[in-house]
Amino acid sequence: MNISIIGSGYVGLVTGTCFAEVGHQVICMDNDAKKISNLKKGIIPIWEPGLQEMLTRNSEQGRLSFTDDMSHAVDNSDIIFIAVGTPSEEDGSADLRHVLAVAESIAQCMQSEKIIVDKSTVPVGTADKVSALIKKTLDKRGVDINYKVVSNPEFLKEGAAIDDFMRPDRVVIGTDDEDAAMKMRRLYAPFNFSSDRMIVMGVRAAEMTKYAANAMLATKISFMNEIASLCEKYGADVSEVRVGIGSDKRIGYHFIYPGAGYGGSCFPKDVKALIHMAEEVGIEPLIVRSVEERNARQKRVLFE
Repeated sequence: MNISIIGSGYVGLVTGTCFAEVGHQVICMDNDAKKISNLKKGIIPIWEPGLQEMLTRNSEQGRLSFTDDMSHAVDNSDIIFIAVGTPSEEDGSADLRHVLAVAESIAQCMQSEKIIVDKSTVPVGTADKVSALIKKTLDKRGVDINYKVVSNPEFLKEGAAIDDFMRPDRVVIGTDDEDAAMKMRRLYAPFNFSSDRMIVMGVRAAEMTKYAANAMLATKISFMNEIASLCEKYGADVSEVRVGIGSDKRIGYHFIYPGAGYGGSCFPKDVKALIHMAEEVGIEPLIVRSVEERNARQKRVLFE
């Protein structure tokens, strides 16, 4: 299948390279001309184990190319992924300016039917905003072109992103359109040989799934750090407690290591965004806010 990835950062490069690896024709587009020039030379802006070799191989074999020309990317693809950043605003909300700017640019270039996929981590309701903006832009052009907006959140861990993409726990697809779901199944078919990992759900459910997953993992980290503090006061060995609770299959051993708390580029941003989403609709995020507060306190504890 012919696909384009708009945004050649961490998520975009891993996504595009892995799709090319299984035989799809992929164009990675970015408006940073210097980045694109470097990518054409095989110079990548990030470090991820296995990415350099995979990118070079697929570029040399003609399945992966790079451009800073949006029209070229749109014209030569049937499925277009939006994979640009959504940094936190001061109030914790996700900044959608880049996502919406890309959506508008796609609509300005579209000449035929497309599936537009939100790969970026975006708040619930973003697909509706993207769809409305595309329609508005097409109306301004005076053209009637069929399109579908799909949610397909990423679940990649830094340092293991290639393996996560090539051997996913699940592939979440948010769409109510049967034809779009069928085409996404074809796209991801090479990753589903041993078992069907694709979960098709409503668009808003898919958007919420990414935030809920990261908030759940952050909750486990904050909970274990709180238990570690209790263990310290009561003279209990937290590592033994971890084994005791992790042996329960309902809990498991993942993400129950006490330590400095969660960090990185996703968990803090996504927890803040979920808190903002809750407050926006009048729900008090008691648990998620406590997770954030416990995490902030844990970092202070390390320096006391």
